[in-house]
Amino acid sequence: MAIAFHGELYIPKSSWIHRWAVRPKLVSLLALLFAFAMVRHVVLLPWMLGCVALLYGLAQLPLGYLLHRLSYPGLFIIAMVVALPFVAGETAIAQWGWFTLRQEGLAAATLVSGRFLAIVITGFILLGTTPFLDILKALRSLGLPPLLADMTLLTYRYLYDVAAQLATMQQAMRLRCYGRVRQRTRRRWRWLAALFGTLLLRSYERSQRVYQAMCLRGYGQMPSRSQHFSVAADPVITPIATGLTGIITLAFILAEWRLSTP
Repeated sequence: MAIAFHGELYIPKSSWIHRWAVRPKLVSLLALLFAFAMVRHVVLLPWMLGCVALLYGLAQLPLGYLLHRLSYPGLFIIAMVVALPFVAGETAIAQWGWFTLRQEGLAAATLVSGRFLAIVITGFILLGTTPFLDILKALRSLGLPPLLADMTLLTYRYLYDVAAQLATMQQAMRLRCYGRVRQRTRRRWRWLAALFGTLLLRSYERSQRVYQAMCLRGYGQMPSRSQHFSVAADPVITPIATGLTGIITLAFILAEWRLSTP
């Protein structure tokens, strides 16, 4: 019996990345993520984004899947780097009144944005081609403590419930004219404080009930049984994909070391 979550990031397909065995895929993509995080030179960005685009194409994930999930983290990174081209560096490229576009700041903003995009898309490739339970099982086999695995699973599972409760409470607030009439700032903040305070209390009470229900069903007293429901690993694709990803990871590390060496 397959366990599915509302809002599951996994998209079942039969692509090469889907048929890549979970444990080597997890290790290989995490190593690639660390290699991307080590990049400090803008010249490597096109190669890095090209590798990510190739992986995404091989995963056969729809473009809408990525665009929908990049909206919030994309807004966050834009807010973080939008001021860099105007405040960092000394070499001026252009000037508009009080604003001066600087070369070093523009390079830093491009580097941060490119690395962020490559890392986030690689993470979505992993989550989109591997069921979350299989990722946890792979982490368990690599030495992750069972308690941390259970906490991660429950957090992932009930994030969607908390989001649903938040949406319901926001709808109730709108039905009570919140945001439709002119309100003082103090009153708006009072409404928002009450909203998040109530959500926090409900989440805490829900966690207590879930834990008590798990204890009544023998949690912690007997070994847990896991069920495998992902696409079967291909014995040919797995070593090829693992080897190529390892070569690409090593190539980025060596290129970064070569560029950093005087």
